[in-house]
Amino acid sequence: MSKKILIVGASRGIGLGLAKEFASRGWGVVASERTRSDELHGAGEIDIVTVDVTEPDSYLGLKNKFGEGSLDAIIVNAGITGASHQSAEQATDEEIAHVMQTNAYGPARVGKALLPMLKAGGTLAFMSSLMGSIADSSGGYEFYRVSKVSLNMLAKGIAEQQAKERDVEVLSLHPGWVQTDMGGPNAKITVEESCKGLADVVEKAGGAGYRFVNYKGEQIPF
Repeated sequence: MSKKILIVGASRGIGLGLAKEFASRGWGVVASERTRSDELHGAGEIDIVTVDVTEPDSYLGLKNKFGEGSLDAIIVNAGITGASHQSAEQATDEEIAHVMQTNAYGPARVGKALLPMLKAGGTLAFMSSLMGSIADSSGGYEFYRVSKVSLNMLAKGIAEQQAKERDVEVLSLHPGWVQTDMGGPNAKITVEESCKGLADVVEKAGGAGYRFVNYKGEQIPF
């Protein structure tokens, strides 16, 4: 029986690449889109659902669709850059709320809500960024950095509070600087390279604890 994974946020870029990569490895893939993605619908044997991480009603029904302990892994891959000025000084309440809900609180809520769907010893992964490392930070991109730091903190909290008792490992993943709409054309690696590495990391994971790692499986300072 093939392993099964849910990828939340798979309409384009890294999420779409992960859906294709896991399907090519023989996994049963369930992938979510917020609005219709023709690319995802044309990607082969993938079960597609609709999810908006900022709208709990859009994903709570998934628990009934799949049932408890039915998945080997979940990857939550929602993210935006945030307001273009990326400045704490210029930030409005609405801009702060939007980036934090989409990049941090929304994904964490999804992870907590869907945790029972994972088998004991499974893997819950959140798409983070090296920009979420305090130790590595050079400043700048303040909206994006703060949202990813927050996501990492929330992910570690889930590992300690909810996931540990069922030996579910929680990962914060840095995909590398990838040639996506967000990463831009000057990025160093292709979506395919990143997703192959990320899939390797997820396939080898599981068994309690928390790790912040890149697509090569290398530890990143928190």
